[in-house]
This record gives sequence, structure tokens and C-alpha cells, in this order.
Amino acid sequence: MKKLMVLGAGISQLPLIQTAKQMGLHVIVLSSPGNYPGFAWADKVYEVDTINIDRVIEVSQFEQIDGICSTGTDVAVRAIGKVVDTLGLCGVSFDSAALSSNKWAMKQAFVSHDVRTAKFLRVMSLADAYEALNVLGLPLIFKAVDSGASKGIIKVEQANQVKYAYNSVMKTTKQDYFIVEQFIEGVEFGAQAYVYNHIIQFVMPHGDLMFYGDAGVPIGHHVPIELPEEVVHDIHIQLERCILALGLNNCAINADFIMRDQEVYVLEIGGRAGATCLPELVSTYYGFDYYEQMIRAALGIVPNFEVLTIQPCACELLIANEAGEIISLQNNNSPHPNIIQVALDYPVGSMVSKFRVGTDRIGQIIVRGDSLDEVLRLLDEVKQNIIVQLR
Repeated sequence: MKKLMVLGAGISQLPLIQTAKQMGLHVIVLSSPGNYPGFAWADKVYEVDTINIDRVIEVSQFEQIDGICSTGTDVAVRAIGKVVDTLGLCGVSFDSAALSSNKWAMKQAFVSHDVRTAKFLRVMSLADAYEALNVLGLPLIFKAVDSGASKGIIKVEQANQVKYAYNSVMKTTKQDYFIVEQFIEGVEFGAQAYVYNHIIQFVMPHGDLMFYGDAGVPIGHHVPIELPEEVVHDIHIQLERCILALGLNNCAINADFIMRDQEVYVLEIGGRAGATCLPELVSTYYGFDYYEQMIRAALGIVPNFEVLTIQPCACELLIANEAGEIISLQNNNSPHPNIIQVALDYPVGSMVSKFRVGTDRIGQIIVRGDSLDEVLRLLDEVKQNIIVQLR
């Protein structure tokens, strides 16, 4: 029986773990201690922080694993890369993982490969932050280089916000610096892709449903997204340049873009699949099981990304506008063939956080339909029929 190591046991990794079990694999899960749902499905659990690369390598060698992967998280990508290099497995290399996991290194690589991206500067002090304001102008984005789930990202629209943004990002990052970049006004969207054996297997642009707090946070997605033909062509050009710049291969790709004046700017690229139900949207839209194909690739088995259908679909997170204790959960939706999933992460009695970043979610909805308009209408209807009361 082949052994697959999955890094992370949270709600984003749970479907990956479940799929691996359904494939008959021996699943070893590594995650920092906590009440994570993936632990219950694993054949073996190691309470190891996935940023502890040396310990991850030690366990992977001891277990003699056949493959390693994760999804929906940036923090595990470096460890995956080091294990891939050390054990000779199929997956993203450590050098590529390091570039795609540090936004400063990533942006430098973008510039050297003519990737269209916002102008940026590195900031190590409050004085540097004010200097970035003078050089780049307002509005700006202050961004931690080593965080995921939209943490450590602050939009600055006025000079009097600089100190707050500086202190907020420095509290988030483990580095002694972060980046400041120009804020580009435009349409935010993303794309999922996979590169295997140096060939891009598919590119799925998707629309984003955004929540705006300190910065924009995606809380949902939909496919298809209607874009001009020249923009679709530009997406492929920019993505190919990004892959070359970061040396990405044998891995999923999560891309964040913004479109201004019919030109695509790359915000960032991750060497992993996106969170917020994005693997489920890939599976629904194209008709193949994306989790299964990611696992096959990690095990060194040729994946099959043959498109079987084009099925409009959408997803959205359930979020709380205030922190509190869940005192009532009601899903008043009747069974419907186009409601793929209504999942609630917490039972009654749980404490939940006010939504700020992606990990503050309390559940998710996934739907499909014959057209994008139909899908978005159904998504709204399903959401209105879910009642969560807090105390």
C-alpha cells in the first residue's frame, strides 16, 4: 500500500485526506496540535508544525513515504519542496517553493522575467514605510511576505494610516521586513492551473466574491468568468512567465490577478491549489476529481486532466459579522440536485470569530447550474436559507 503524507489537517485539507483514503492509500497527516477534522481520517498522525522543515523531513524518511502534498495553504509548501528534493519525489522543488512562499523574492523574480506586476518596495522600518508612500504614492498595499489566507495585508488610502498598517503587518510577519506595493484599481480575479512535466495542463480563470476589511479577502468564487479574448490570452502569457520565473513544476498553481485597462497584473502566485472551495470548483467545472489528480501526481502516477464537461458553478464561505457563541444553526434548504454542498464547520456551542481573513470561515456553500446567472441566483437563495444565530 502506497503511503501519502498530507501536510495540514484543517478544513481545507480534509477533502484531500478523504480522497486519499478513498483511493486506498495509507495516509499520514502532519499538523500542529489542535482540534482539526483531518486527524480523524488519517491512518497516522504526527503533531508537527509544518513550518518545522527538519522534523517534516525526519518523519517522511522514517515513514518511507511515496508522495507528499497539501492544498489551500502556503505555509506547508516549503516543507513539501524540501521533502520532494530529499526523497526524490514528484512535486514542487524547494527552490521554487521558497520563491513562491516569499512575496519579496517572488516579486523580484517577476521583474526579472517581465511579469506585469505592481511597483513595490521593501520596508524594514516606519521611516521606510513613509518613504514608500513618497515614492509610490497612494493608495498602497502593505503586505507581509510570509503569510497566507489574506493575513498581514492592509490597504492604505491616507497618510495617517501608515503607522497602523506598519505595526499591523510587523505583528503578523515572522520576518524583519515586508513589502509595500502600489494599489491597482481594477477587477480582481484569479485562476487555478496545474503544471506537470513542464506542461500547463489547464488554466481555469475564476471570478472572485470579495469581502473588504483592511484589504480585500476572497470569500467565494465562480466559473466561468466572462473576459475579453485578449485578456484570456494575456492571462496565459503572464502565467507562463510566472511559472518560468519561479521554476514551478509538478504542482498546482493558485494565481491572483487584477485587470486594469484590459491588462492583467499578477498580484501573486502560489505553488499549491487555492482554498475557499477552489479544488471543488475545478472538479465540478471540468468533470474530473481534482484532488485525485493532485494525489496521483504526488505519487508519481501520471495524472489525467481530460476535460469531461464545462459546468458553471460557484462557491461562497459562510461568515460571521461578529464574534460570539453559536446558539442556533438552521439549514432550511430542501435537497436539490444543483446544491453540491452546504457544510458547517462548527456545532452549536462553538465560539466563532468575526470574519477578517479566510480562516475565520464558519462554513461553505457550493452550487452548480446551466448558466452563471442561474448559479449565482441559486447561491444567493441557498445562503438566505441558512440561519446562524450567535450570542
